[in-house]
This record gives sequence, structure tokens and C-alpha cells, in this order.
Amino acid sequence: MLTTSRGISLVLSIAIAALTVAFLLLLDDATPTLLLVAGAISFSVAYILMQVTLEFLIFKEISNIYGVLEKIQKKDYSSIPDKNERLSISPLRKINKTINTYAQTKNKEIEALQKNAEFRREFIADISHELKTPIFAAQGYIHTLLDGAVDDKSVRLKFLKRAAKSLNALDKLVQDLLTLNQMESGVIKFHFESFDLKEVIHEVIEELEQKAAKRDMLIRFYYDKEKAYRTFADKDKIFRVCQNLISNAIKYNNDGGEVEVHLKAQKNHVTVEVKDNGKGIPPEDLKRIFERFYRVEKSRSREGGGTGLGLAIVKHILEGHKSKISVSSTVGKGSIFSFDLPLEKLEG
Repeated sequence: MLTTSRGISLVLSIAIAALTVAFLLLLDDATPTLLLVAGAISFSVAYILMQVTLEFLIFKEISNIYGVLEKIQKKDYSSIPDKNERLSISPLRKINKTINTYAQTKNKEIEALQKNAEFRREFIADISHELKTPIFAAQGYIHTLLDGAVDDKSVRLKFLKRAAKSLNALDKLVQDLLTLNQMESGVIKFHFESFDLKEVIHEVIEELEQKAAKRDMLIRFYYDKEKAYRTFADKDKIFRVCQNLISNAIKYNNDGGEVEVHLKAQKNHVTVEVKDNGKGIPPEDLKRIFERFYRVEKSRSREGGGTGLGLAIVKHILEGHKSKISVSSTVGKGSIFSFDLPLEKLEG
């Protein structure tokens, strides 16, 4: 009986009514009617107040606390509600709120751990596959030579070149992995300097013109010759960003297509846009193209010699410049990648 709010309220109300009647008995003019009315009123008021206090301010909150604790014990954090502390005078509500906050924090930690575990599994599977491809290719050529093909000069030279190409791809993959890991861990430092972004893009285009010409492709560079496009950034790393974006625009474009590079000076920043008229990127892939090893067309990407890490490196480089890479794409029409850098004001 004493374990419920009603039982406790009843006992306490009887005690209060009895004390009230006992006090009134000390008065000389106390009549039986007065004692009865006073006892009934004190009992009723005490019972109602006790019931409301115990039921809504104590027992209800204790029940909620037990409910949360049971879910925590079962490690079921997902269904714990977010309690609101507004207009509450119960100290137990604050305890309940604290427990809820703790449980929600643990739930977020568990979700993060689960995502990290899934990411690690995917990363291990991806890197195993990426490493296996060039290693197996090189092994195949070398074992073929060891099995007797080495005596044929023409075959020997061809297979050695293919093995070397596979090993070069493996080296590039390892170097990209090391670069990405060092960027994420903060080992690689950025060396900021003032330079003309227009000149960097010209250098990248000159480097990639031959690659574009092999596919009968044109690279067009649009900018205002009267303007200066000086920025304060890490020149080598921005060169790599432009190199990756323009190289990808060539790689994923159609034969005979065009790659457009636009350089625009705004009030406080300069914008670089790299546009192609290739197949484009499906909407479901747009959010994932900056993940490690993610490829829209895996077979074509491997044939093109990519490591699947270029855009992830681009993303980290631009984040180090407090910028970000943006992309828009239409399937069948092409893609546009763009980023901003601060525009350095000319003195005088």
C-alpha cells in the first residue's frame, strides 16, 4: 500500500486530519460538528495535495527515470525521448533530463562508432582491391617471363613495360594514400604565398594539352586579360587541385569534346570553374564522389589510370584553405566543378 502514491497520500492525510482534530480538541468551544468538518476538510485538502505532488512531481518522474535506465541497461538508446524541462518545479525532472542527455550522447557515440566501423570495412575492402589489381598484373607479367618468355626479346620488352606500368600505378596509389593520410592527420603543412592563379592554370593546361589532343579534345581557358588574379594560398597544392579537376574533365569527357576553364574575379574572391560536356554524374553519386576510392564508373576509371583518391585529396586541400569544392552535373550534358580562393587586393 505504501508503495503507491494513493497509499502514501491516504496515510499522510489521515495523520494530518488526526492532528487537526487533536489540536481543535484543546479548544473549549470545539463542537463535534466542528471537529468532523475540520477533519474532513483537512483530510480532503491534504489528500489532494499529496496525491498531485506525489503522482505528478515524484512518482511519474521516477517512473520515467526507471524507463530510461532500463533502456540504457538494454543498450537501447535510439528510443529515448528528448525531455523538455520547461515549467517544471520537480528536481527529479532535472535528473531525468540529465540521464536523457547522457543516453542521447551515448547513442550518438554508438552511431558514430558504427559508421566508423562500416567505413573501415569498406576502406579495407576497397584498398585491398585497389592494391590487388596492379600487384597481380605485375606478378602475371613477371611470372610469364620467368616461365620462359624472357628468351623472346620482343615479348620480354613488352611485358617488362607492362609490369613497370602496373608498379608505377601501385606507387601512385601508395603515394596518394600517404598524402591523404598526412593531410587528415595534419602532418603536411601548407605554405602560403602570393601568386597569380591565371599562371598556375596556364601551366596545368600546358601539361595536359597532349593528353587532351590524344582524344581530339580542346581545352579552352576563359579569363579577363586586363585583370590580375592574385591570391594568397599554397601554390603547389592549388596546382594539384587544378591538375586533378582538369585531368578528370578530360578523362570523363567524350572523344572530340571540350573542356572549359573559367577564371572569375569577384569582389573578395576568385572563382575557378572546370566544365566538361561528357556523360555527367548521376544524382545518387554526386554526394559520394569525394569519398576515397569511390568511382561512378569503376571499370572506365581503372582503365584511365586513376587511383580513386584525387577528389578526396582535392577536398582536403581546399578545406585547408578554408574553402570547399562544389559540383553540379546533368546526365548526358556534363559536369562543372568549382572552388573559391581569396582575391588579394593590389596596393595603390
